[in-house]
Amino acid sequence: MTTIVCKRLLQQRVARAHRAVADGYRGFSSSAPWLAGHNRWSQIKHDKAKNDKAKSNERQAIGKEISNATQMWGPDVKFNPRLTLALANAKRAGIPKNVIEAAIARGQGVSVTGQALESMTFEAILPHSVAAVIECQTDSKARTLQDIRHTIKNVGGTVTPTMYLFEKKGRVVFEKKDDLDPDSYMDQAIEAGATDITADEQGRLVIFTEFAETKAVGEALGKMIGLAVEELEIIWEPNKDTLVDITEEEQVRELEHIIGLFREDSSLRDIYLNTIQKF
Repeated sequence: MTTIVCKRLLQQRVARAHRAVADGYRGFSSSAPWLAGHNRWSQIKHDKAKNDKAKSNERQAIGKEISNATQMWGPDVKFNPRLTLALANAKRAGIPKNVIEAAIARGQGVSVTGQALESMTFEAILPHSVAAVIECQTDSKARTLQDIRHTIKNVGGTVTPTMYLFEKKGRVVFEKKDDLDPDSYMDQAIEAGATDITADEQGRLVIFTEFAETKAVGEALGKMIGLAVEELEIIWEPNKDTLVDITEEEQVRELEHIIGLFREDSSLRDIYLNTIQKF
């Protein structure tokens, strides 16, 4: 009897030891799913940040397209096929109605309330020694001055002269033409007063000129080559010898976040940086 009891006690102790070991392994292995979930969440946040950036860029691009079309050919879609196309792109991209209305109004030089818009330009050095020229159009200069300066300070930037690091130019984009070769238009571009000529990623002819002559040069060249002007704008192009190369991923994400904050301001027309990367 004693022998049987001892055997049972021994079996119970062995069983408890096995359970303890098993529980220990379960406790140890439970961290793996947590880590997997943590990594998955990090990936989700990273993908969301990329998607948010893409949506922000798309919204700004379509907004500019709507404003440019309205400025050049008016707000009536019956007589403005370019605006019709831009509005279709905006609808397909899910851009809110109020953003579209603001872009149309901006193209006419007014706010959605009908007040005249005034241009404002801000200069700043942002984190990582990135120079910025920030252009706005607003019906309240005092409010925009306060908001933009607050954003610059809040992201760790400094309001200071930076225009000397850029060149102010006129940029004209013509309608797309198949098998376009910019070199074949070189002579006409020079005669019209252009300072440079190239093609964009859509295969459209693009010329640069003195900013004060943008419209005149664009119209003159358009008549010479038989292509309609699609975009006319004044830009700030950074000087090539002052470009900053942002290579660290953390710095890139920080700048993307900063630019996103500026783009949330309804008065922003465009922001120019002296970086090699496009933000």
